[in-house]
Amino acid sequence: MKKRDAEGAEPGAGSARRRGQGELEAQVLAAVRAAGGPVTAGRVRERLGGGLAYTTVITILTRLHAKGAVARERAGRSFEWTAVADEAGLAALRMRRLLDGEGDRQAVLTRFVTTLPADDERLLRELLAHAGEEGAAGEGEPAGGGGPAADDGPAEGDAPTGEG
Repeated sequence: MKKRDAEGAEPGAGSARRRGQGELEAQVLAAVRAAGGPVTAGRVRERLGGGLAYTTVITILTRLHAKGAVARERAGRSFEWTAVADEAGLAALRMRRLLDGEGDRQAVLTRFVTTLPADDERLLRELLAHAGEEGAAGEGEPAGGGGPAADDGPAEGDAPTGEG
């Protein structure tokens, strides 16, 4: 068994370090977005500097697809990938997934809101009021407009207005 340092790197592994949670997904998503259109996993790997294994890139793209952050379309024997969400949308998807996994949504949301800094709480209230105004105007589209293909995932104001 190989010894590892506190960051999980093997001795002599150079500047290797453990990535933060979601960091690799954010990097892959940024590479797909920067492509400006459909891109293959191989091209994503190149855009990231080629330091990742092709299978790692495929795994991350598949996970992003399952989360609704990228779309894929068959291109020969592989896929071409297109970004659907940005980094903020990806964070919102993670927040929503965490909330959906909890039994007492009201308690979780209450605790979340009561621990926000005043400026963040004020912003959240403004976003909720704006979303309420759009809903009252009879618009069926989520805040930000666009259909499902243009949706950047759940808006920040969507979680508190979920089941309730």
